[in-house]
Amino acid sequence: MKKEEKVIVGISVGDLNGIGPEIIIKAYEDNRSLELSTPVIFASGKTMQFFKSHFNSKINFFNIDKAEKLVHGKVNVVNVWKEPVKIDFGKEDRKIGEYSIKSLEAATNALKNGTIDVLVTAPINKHNIQSDKFKFPGHTDYLAKALNGKSLMFMVAGNLRVGLLTDHVPLKDAANHITEDLIREKITTVTESLKQDFAINKPRVAVLAINPHAGDNGVIGKEDDIVLRPTLEKIREEGTLVYGPYSADSFFGSNNYKSFDAVIASYHDQGLIPFKTIAFGGGVNYTAGLSKVRTSPDHGTAYEIAGKGKADENSFVQAIYTAIKIFKNREEYNFYSKNPLKKTSK
Repeated sequence: MKKEEKVIVGISVGDLNGIGPEIIIKAYEDNRSLELSTPVIFASGKTMQFFKSHFNSKINFFNIDKAEKLVHGKVNVVNVWKEPVKIDFGKEDRKIGEYSIKSLEAATNALKNGTIDVLVTAPINKHNIQSDKFKFPGHTDYLAKALNGKSLMFMVAGNLRVGLLTDHVPLKDAANHITEDLIREKITTVTESLKQDFAINKPRVAVLAINPHAGDNGVIGKEDDIVLRPTLEKIREEGTLVYGPYSADSFFGSNNYKSFDAVIASYHDQGLIPFKTIAFGGGVNYTAGLSKVRTSPDHGTAYEIAGKGKADENSFVQAIYTAIKIFKNREEYNFYSKNPLKKTSK
């Protein structure tokens, strides 16, 4: 891609009864947002027109039947479906879940074939999307299979980046999932992402302990001493700048996280509670480890405020900017990886 070309941002609409359509509209209501990228929303013209009217928006949609027919300088809407959709704000609806998946699948296909450059996903309801054809906990697992990658949930807000060893796993099972192979896989994914996606040449990564106080020498659990610590030592001896395990209770409060390019938590809430406390409303969920770029806002469907015009679009806007930045970083990384500077002889 030439420098002057705009990045094409594909957008899946998420749960239509949630705040997804509202934050999409707010993100692109200002025409200046079209100077940096070209949006392609996978939904339907009729559906998006309903939201435009409901929120008294002045946004202008450009309806197309195929993503390949996109027009730069326009807010493109691909007609994934044509029938009218009954919107009932704040209600969980299995039929609405089906439209979420139609949008996601169409956007993913466009991402795979290169029609769009990056994918930004609006929030879905993980319950109403389940069916005989779709049995994934959420976006991350679906995209990992669709794009044949080893995905990792990577929460990003400026220089704060938090990844997870285990994500959507019951807490009682988390420790049993943490093996040497898993630790190596996740650390490799994080460090490679930091290099190619965030342009950090020699990333420093911290890993949080599985147990309180890193097990206190086995008094509060042995997993850190038996599995986590020795694995980190091996990886560090191999040349990766990885440190820990650190006791999680004081790691963020002491600002210790600022000394690292990324933090890997052992389980979901250990990493996401401090991340969202520090960065909620401005954070981005990035799926590292895939061949394509996908981001999303750091919040859910927010049924309680859906349809009321109260949704804050900032996290969604940051998801768009982060996707564009990562896409450009990858292009530069791939260019220089294929064309390394030749050593000059004296």
